[in-house]
Amino acid sequence: MNIRSFRGKTPVIAESAYVDEAAVVIGDVRIGRDSSVWPMAVIRGDDQAVVIGERSNIQDGCVIHVASANKLLPDGIPTIVGDDVIVGHKVLLHACTIGNRCLIGMSSTILDGAVIEDNTVLGAGSLVPMGKRLESGYLYIGSPAKRVRELGENEAYFLDYAAAHYAALKDEYRNPS
Repeated sequence: MNIRSFRGKTPVIAESAYVDEAAVVIGDVRIGRDSSVWPMAVIRGDDQAVVIGERSNIQDGCVIHVASANKLLPDGIPTIVGDDVIVGHKVLLHACTIGNRCLIGMSSTILDGAVIEDNTVLGAGSLVPMGKRLESGYLYIGSPAKRVRELGENEAYFLDYAAAHYAALKDEYRNPS
């Protein structure tokens, strides 16, 4: 079974969302309207919550987890993904916050306590270290991620296009003809 409870918490998945049968979603996870979770993605809300907003997509091979409460982090850290977020193939999100209208490039890693503000693009293969904040409206790339330039019209268009594209594509997977 790919969607399962843990410690009495069962994932809450919007009726219009899509979770591929080859993805795994466990525990305290909430997935918003028209969002999608693609094959081989793993979303594990065991010690804290994972919240995915509306029209966001978690692409193939992503891993999303949280930080448990401990001496250094008495409250732990959930993982929050906003609305209209594109999380590229093989991304690792660990106990971080992603704002609205963001693109997280393929094979990127975002670590505990990091915050990606709204309208931000993180280039493929980037690393966002623990506790780092990426300001809204910019392209960041590298390991560690560094601000490169302001986003242009093409990136703004692509953020809207990609979120809408994946919201429509998931409907084809839900209702194959």
